[in-house]
Amino acid sequence: MTRTLSTRGVLAPPSLPNRLRLSAAILAGNLAAFGSRLAGKGSGASVRGQILTRLAPSAFADLLRGRRVLAVSGTNGKTTTTHLLAAAVRAGLGADAARLVTNADGANLGYGIASALSQARKADIAVIETDERVVSAMIEHARPELLVLLNFSRDQLDRHHEIKALGRAWRIALERAGEAGPTIIANACDPLVTWSAGTAAKVIWVETDTVWHADGALCPACGSLLVRVPATGRDRWDCPGCELSQPVADYRVAGKTIILPSGEVVQPDLQVPGSFNISNAACALAAALEFGVPLEAALAGMHTVTSPAGRFATTTFGSTTARLLLAKNPAGWAEALPLATSDPVILAIDAVAADGKDVSWLWDVDYEQLAGRHVVCTGPRAQDLAVRLSYAGVEHEIEPDLRAALGERNAAVDVIATYTPFQALLKMAGLR
Repeated sequence: MTRTLSTRGVLAPPSLPNRLRLSAAILAGNLAAFGSRLAGKGSGASVRGQILTRLAPSAFADLLRGRRVLAVSGTNGKTTTTHLLAAAVRAGLGADAARLVTNADGANLGYGIASALSQARKADIAVIETDERVVSAMIEHARPELLVLLNFSRDQLDRHHEIKALGRAWRIALERAGEAGPTIIANACDPLVTWSAGTAAKVIWVETDTVWHADGALCPACGSLLVRVPATGRDRWDCPGCELSQPVADYRVAGKTIILPSGEVVQPDLQVPGSFNISNAACALAAALEFGVPLEAALAGMHTVTSPAGRFATTTFGSTTARLLLAKNPAGWAEALPLATSDPVILAIDAVAADGKDVSWLWDVDYEQLAGRHVVCTGPRAQDLAVRLSYAGVEHEIEPDLRAALGERNAAVDVIATYTPFQALLKMAGLR
């Protein structure tokens, strides 16, 4: 199937009763969002979506119906990848960029997606960041053309419980969709993603530069211990107990470059740091090209992304200049810690619902690499982090108050935070 940007989605209005209910719900949600902004509580996107979907329960499906949908999901990197893909498609659309809507603030549950879509009723292309638990509903109700599956990692286990169960749900949804299902852009280096995508009608494989393998030790199909097989470029995974094996990739990450199916090598000129973002860009580029975006436009669009939803933003708190990094699980910390080069470095930990209430994952993070630098532990779970750092032999101080931890340091510092402290930092900086 050849896709072109010029093809327009056919926006299908819901039935008259649903249309009236939806319009009234959007109005109520917009009023609530306006009140939230007046009260200084934030953008109001979340409360808008919650009221909207409460008053119009079918809003998620109604607002998606008829649009050309590109969805992005995975444990880590989905916000940045969504921004990169949206920017690429927007650049390809040029003067028709108003055709595109995206949930740029990262609200990726059903009500957050509905909230974003409600503000662009006429946009026929939607690039949607999608929570892992919403993927099945997205496949069923939106019939996305493309679905980018990035990775699976233990995250918020009190909410997700077991990542294989999520993968199984993806697999079942794709099997039910059959030939009408989405084309999958999948990370070939993640065994659970590979297995989950195995029932899709079409898969475009991307070989990423993945550094975290601890969540992919066992075969999701048969339970055997996976082995690493030497190969040109980088090792590949293989199951000795069944036929599941790392597929041959269509797109490959090689250092700071991306190798296209044609063999052409391109170097994305990204303004977001880290080798993991080259991998995110490779997945976004594969989706953009499959959607019909010209290569040069896609690369130019991705270059415009600087601090997606506040990630990697640099801001000032008094005399302290801080670069903000988000890390929510061991895989995320494995990527973020090498970027934190300041001394001191500030680590902010919380454990409310948005972060995952279980902080036992701290023991899976290689904090030992911070030895020789001074760490400031902050956030409501600073004491838990301090215990872990003590065992790692890392010098540290404890300052539970986030604002006090930033202090008047007269220096540039890197701040790595879990979700709730990260959102608090954005609000303090006036970025959210």
